[in-house]
Amino acid sequence: MSDYTRKFDLGHDKDQEIKAILTAVYDALKEKGYNPINQIVGYILSEDPTYITNYNHARTLIRKIDRDELLQELVRHYLTY
Repeated sequence: MSDYTRKFDLGHDKDQEIKAILTAVYDALKEKGYNPINQIVGYILSEDPTYITNYNHARTLIRKIDRDELLQELVRHYLTY
């Protein structure tokens, strides 16, 4: 038996889930004629789900992501590309 601690990271799976949800929300907002960037920023700043349309269950989807995790992922993505 080894005496070291292994590190287990589900980060990549979580990143993919966040990306899929954010893409679906973006698409739903765009299809309904909203400016998706403005609406998502409004949601992030206020945590008010009414910034996100119910169309295609976008509001339910966005609420599956913790707002802090969403913001963290957006900043990480912006700074790494």
